[in-house]
Amino acid sequence: MTTTAQAPRRPHYWETFRPGTRYAARDLCILRDGLGREPGSVPRMRPMHRASLPDSLEPHEPVPAAYAAEHAALTLFGLHQSPSTATVHRPRTGLGTACRRLSRTGSISEKALDQRIIAVATAQDLHEVTWHLRGLIPLLRTAGIGIDYTWLLRDLQFWMQPSHDRTIRAWGLQYTDRAGMETSNPDSGLLTVHTFEDSPYWVTFNAQRAGAESDLAVLRRGLGHDAGTVPAMWSFYRTRISSTAQQAGFNSQGLKAEHAALTLFGLHQQSRREPMHVVNTSLGLACRQLLRLPSAARTGQHIVPRRLGHLLTATDGNELLWHLRGLIPLLRNAGIGLDYNRLSKDLLSWDNRKHPEQQARIRSRWDRDFHMAIPTNNS
Repeated sequence: MTTTAQAPRRPHYWETFRPGTRYAARDLCILRDGLGREPGSVPRMRPMHRASLPDSLEPHEPVPAAYAAEHAALTLFGLHQSPSTATVHRPRTGLGTACRRLSRTGSISEKALDQRIIAVATAQDLHEVTWHLRGLIPLLRTAGIGIDYTWLLRDLQFWMQPSHDRTIRAWGLQYTDRAGMETSNPDSGLLTVHTFEDSPYWVTFNAQRAGAESDLAVLRRGLGHDAGTVPAMWSFYRTRISSTAQQAGFNSQGLKAEHAALTLFGLHQQSRREPMHVVNTSLGLACRQLLRLPSAARTGQHIVPRRLGHLLTATDGNELLWHLRGLIPLLRNAGIGLDYNRLSKDLLSWDNRKHPEQQARIRSRWDRDFHMAIPTNNS
């Protein structure tokens, strides 16, 4: 039995580009001519493509997605590379990582940079994401910061698919870099010292602070969305993710649990001046407090146990979150808080496949806390 060896991948144009060579300036000019033009409409760009156009393509037919994404990457490379004397294709440097390095240069305010990268991450199609990148690339060029254009091509290809959540998450994890994995800046050779706020957002939340309500609105925007896919929430995460996971946009169990707790806290704290993160108040104890309120004699004698019962019988994290979203407004309206540190740990353990017994332990604890007597002020 014989096997056919797979042909090696032909390097992309930016992988073989060498500044200062005979045709470098001419080629970059050709690439910049493609900015804002339809893919395939600049004949002189075709030799620089690795994706091909089918011979049978009619003028009214769209070009293949791979060709359109490569057209965008090539034109952005042409914009980025000129007039630099060093190659701007930097392997293993994602867009989020490049923007994080840009933030450290002080050449642009943190707020302005946040707005630019969020605009890129919330673009609806390839045309829009390319448009916003055209505004960001010159800032990177001026600061002498490169990116991995092979990765960018991959990201643009994902952008043309129905869901590109993984790309958004990768950019966000790279941009915030909670892991602090990078100890030096390859572009400058400078040592980088990372300092992060480790305490979860609900621990440091201050309802009196300016902007508190807008923060909570951002957190509520994440309800029903996967972790890391709402760019406005990026700065609220404290979970540390490895550099490999950042680059690939992996959604870790820790990030999922923190995202869920953040969104529930945003729902819980809404319009409340007192903190809704209350240490040592478990979910079962909170439900018990809710049941003991005078108003519960009229409306809650059956509602509260039923709500808790739904939580105790949830089979997975998604079902659990759905029922929590129904319970949290009842606690908020009654002014009853929760220990969100404990809740986030419970959410992390609920779908632990290596230790499925933890789910039963959490159920037992919630049920036990619900049925125990609440201590009085004199006890």
